[in-house]
Amino acid sequence: MRFIAEINVMPLKEILDPQGKAVMLGLAHLDIKNVKDVRIGKHITLHIEADTEAEAKEKVENACQKLLANPIMESYTYTLNQLNEKIFRK
Repeated sequence: MRFIAEINVMPLKEILDPQGKAVMLGLAHLDIKNVKDVRIGKHITLHIEADTEAEAKEKVENACQKLLANPIMESYTYTLNQLNEKIFRK
């Protein structure tokens, strides 16, 4: 089966986000007002082959914990969906 994982990695709320602060300044220079905070993170899409949804979740968790997110400074969330594969015959 094929699955697609949509992963969001964000800096922890307790950690200073210099990119977010730079964007805040940029927005102010563009006269875009009433923005109270900006946090910059990463969005990662994985296409996964696995026999079961549980196996796909295990692969996503492993990737997040060991490579995609630094647990000291970042948190992550993800959604996992099975891809529907249609076979077209002529």
